Amino acid sequence: MNKILYLGDTSLQSAASYLAGCIVHAGWEFDYLPSEQPITEAHLIEPYQLYILSDYPAANFSVEMQLRVAEHVKNGANLLMIGGWESFHGLGGDWDGTPLGELLPVEISSNDDRQNCDSPVFLKSQCDHSITTDLPWHDRPPLIGGYNRVTAKQDAQVILTAERYEARLKGEDYSLKHVSSDPMLVVKEEQQSRIAALMTDLAPHWVGPLVDWGDERVNAQAPDAEGVQVGDFYYQFVSQLIRWVGNF
Repeated sequence: MNKILYLGDTSLQSAASYLAGCIVHAGWEFDYLPSEQPITEAHLIEPYQLYILSDYPAANFSVEMQLRVAEHVKNGANLLMIGGWESFHGLGGDWDGTPLGELLPVEISSNDDRQNCDSPVFLKSQCDHSITTDLPWHDRPPLIGGYNRVTAKQDAQVILTAERYEARLKGEDYSLKHVSSDPMLVVKEEQQSRIAALMTDLAPHWVGPLVDWGDERVNAQAPDAEGVQVGDFYYQFVSQLIRWVGNF
C-alpha cells in the first residue's frame, strides 16, 4: 500500500508547502494533487494508507471516485480532512452529504461554516491522546485565525476545541471574555481504519500564530515545493497528527 495521497491547499508552490514540508521532514513519502486538479481513476489504481483532503473541493472528486476511496477506508486505509474555505462546507467545499463527508467523525453544515476570527481563538486540549502528547497545551496554548464550525458525532472523540474570546483593553490591561467553544480536532477509530477532522487550516491564513508555535525553528521543504520555516511545536503537532491518523 502506498503511503499518502495529499489533495488540495492550492499548490506546492503556495499553501501546500507547509504540510508537504512537514510530511517530508518526518520521513514519509506522498503523492500530490493541487486544488484545481480533479482526481481520476489513475490516482486510485492502488489504495493509499492515508488520504488527506485540505482545501480540496468536492466538485473535483466524483461520487464514483469517493465511493472507491470509501471502500479503501473500509478495508484499512485512513482519512483526514483539514479545514479551509474549500473544506467541509466552506465556500465551495460542499462536502456535506457526500460519501467521504459522511465518513468523517463530524456533522457538516449545509450552509457556510467558515469562522473568520479577528479576536483570540485558543486551541484547548480535552483529553490525553497520541496526537497531542508532550506539547504545552495548558501552559502555552496556541492561537488560530479561523476554522470551519461543525458538530462532533456521538461516536467520535473530541481531542481539541476552539475556544473563542472577545478581547477588551481596560486601562493598561487586556481582559478576555469567553464567547464560544467548538470542536477543533475530532477522531474516530473503526476496526481497520482511523478517520480524523481538523477544522482549522495548517497554512496561512487560518493557521494564524499556530504555525509559529514553539521555541525553535524547523526548516522543511518537499520536492518541487517552496521551503517553509515553522515552529517546532507546530511541526511536532502536525507530525503526530499524520503519524496517528495514518497509523504509521
